[in-house]
Order: sequence, then structure tokens, then C-alpha cells
Amino acid sequence: MKTVRITDSFRALFPDARIALVCLEDIDNTVTHPDIETGLKLANEQAERHLVKEVFSENPAVAVWREAFRKFKTKKGVRSSIESLLKRVEKGNPVGPINPLVDIYNAISLEYGLPCGGEDIDTIEGDLLLTVAEGGESFLALGDETEDPALPGEVVYRDDVGIVCRCWNWRDGVRTMLTERTVRAVLVLESVDPARNDDLAAAVEELAARCTQFLGGTARTAILGGSPDEFILL
Repeated sequence: MKTVRITDSFRALFPDARIALVCLEDIDNTVTHPDIETGLKLANEQAERHLVKEVFSENPAVAVWREAFRKFKTKKGVRSSIESLLKRVEKGNPVGPINPLVDIYNAISLEYGLPCGGEDIDTIEGDLLLTVAEGGESFLALGDETEDPALPGEVVYRDDVGIVCRCWNWRDGVRTMLTERTVRAVLVLESVDPARNDDLAAAVEELAARCTQFLGGTARTAILGGSPDEFILL
């Protein structure tokens, strides 16, 4: 059995955080559908509604994560995944296609102004934990050739082998990345603002619906919010 589990060490830092999950099975991530590409283009335009402040860092979708990242150890200059996406929109450099599943979750992330990521379930070893690193856990990031271990006190997703995603939602690793060969995946949406709990619930349902609409298969959803803090993947 594989589960996604939030540990007490994470909850001590972020008691109000909500983690929304979509578990996908029997999907076809080789599908090409014009509506996926169109959806991503529209999402880049819709993301402008999250950029209402003259100073980029003062936009609520950015500011709330800046504050969250101050509560744990991070690499210098690290930002949340949603800030990275919105910064591209602000600079007129739209988020482009990668593969169907990633394009779908990036579109949802941009539309709702929430961090979203995903991992291939079949490459996760044991349980997937959202926790605080002891330091030194192995991690090889996408695009890197050498490992960059976790820092002590860093919020991470990890499994029995090592780190799956550094600095909470900053950067995914190579080992569990979503590819065209992925048939079972877990997608994760995150919120640290209780005022946006309804947005998170709407986003996870929309994410599940689009994935099954375009990629087939089945989807199960859950939102972890303290009790229980565990979701069974397989």
C-alpha cells in the first residue's frame, strides 16, 4: 500500500495548510488534444487576474507563499511554484506545453493562483510524505547532473529513497517526474490561506475532471486538512 501522508513536523509549522490530491489511474499521457493547448493559452491570460498590484510581491497569490517560505529553511532565492508561473505571465513569457498532464495542471495552477504539481505513482518508493527534512536526503532536480541534498529544516516531499520535491513546491526531481509513459499519477494542489479553501476545493475537482476528460482513466480526490492527514494511493 502506498499513501500520501502529512507529518506532525509539517503540521507544527502550517496547521492551517490544506493539501488537495488527485489520484489518477489508467491514463494515457500521450494524447494530443487541441483543447489542452487552448486551455493552457487561456490560463496564461486568466492568470492576469492574480496580478492586481503594482508591486509583484504584493499580489495575494504571491505574498501568502512568500510569508510561508519564511517559516522554514530554503535555498537562497527559492520561490513557490505559483510565483514562478505568475512571474512568467507578468514578464510576457507565457507558460508553454510540456506534456498533456503537466499542461493540464499548469493551466489549473494559473487559473486558480495555487501551486500544483504531480508525480508518477509507480516511481514513488513507499509512502509520499510532506515533512521537514533532517538534512542530507538525496535529490536530483530536473535539468541537473549532480545531486543537491536537502537542508536541515527544509519542507519537502520525500519517499523511502529520497526527496521528491524540494522546498515544498519549488522544484521536482527526475526520479518521479511525469512523462508520456506515466499511467498512474498523483497531482497535488496546495493552499496556506484558509480564506481560499473553497477555491482549493473547486480547483481539485476541476483538475480531476479535465484529466479524465482528456486522458481517460479514473480519478479520486481528497483534501487533507488535519484529520485525517493521510490518503491511500494504491
